[in-house]
Amino acid sequence: MARLTVRDLREARGRHSFAMLRVETLEEAEAAHRAGVELLSVPPAMIYDRRFREAAPEAFAFPGENFYEIGDTADFLKWAFPLFREGADGFYCSGSLQTVRAMADHGLPVCGHVGLIPSKRTWTGGFKAVGKTLQTAQLVYRQCKALEEAGAFAVEIEVVPHAITAAIAEKTGLFLISMGAGPAGHAQYLFAEDVLGRTKGHVPRHAKRYADFTAEEARLQEMRVAAMAAYAADVHAGDYPAAQHLVDSDADVVAAFREWLDGQ
Repeated sequence: MARLTVRDLREARGRHSFAMLRVETLEEAEAAHRAGVELLSVPPAMIYDRRFREAAPEAFAFPGENFYEIGDTADFLKWAFPLFREGADGFYCSGSLQTVRAMADHGLPVCGHVGLIPSKRTWTGGFKAVGKTLQTAQLVYRQCKALEEAGAFAVEIEVVPHAITAAIAEKTGLFLISMGAGPAGHAQYLFAEDVLGRTKGHVPRHAKRYADFTAEEARLQEMRVAAMAAYAADVHAGDYPAAQHLVDSDADVVAAFREWLDGQ
């Protein structure tokens, strides 16, 4: 299958629900690709690693960092251009509308962020749903329209009541990426660490665990300790290395070498 394009995503709105994951390692990227996850949020450094496209050749990849890690509009452009050259398909941007507009003006596919924006949560009251009142639902809609007018093709809509998301989806041409915002999103987005059961501490309401890597990794750690303890015990007792671990030499070579050493 060929890699998805922005046009493909737009044309599939309402006809196909895409799966999206935030992955942090090449192993997770490969697993997501093999599992049929079409959209990936990735650390920018992963785009520069040639092994990424070997692991996930068909994934639509969004590199993303918080706006305060990148800087102003000029910094965003300097950040995005090399990534685009190296094969990034879209760009997460929680920066200003000016930044979104500048990136879009250069033909860079931009994904904005509305609802609960963790890096800007102080404006909406912390880690809580946004859009449960008429005023905040209007805020989310206006954010979507502003991003659409600035040239964004997509928006991550996070922790918004599902009925509000459904109503907004009817009034915008944006590709909506839902993180805890209901099935009306055109893609559903989770973090691999939640899906794999690695999350420690608070687990978001929208997260769903499909495996228990924490328990499995604890089991593997005990296996590591046991194996290393057995190795150390063998060394201390003189049982390692044994004959099968040694490289032999002909006796006459050893004798000649020793004779030579005695003359040194």
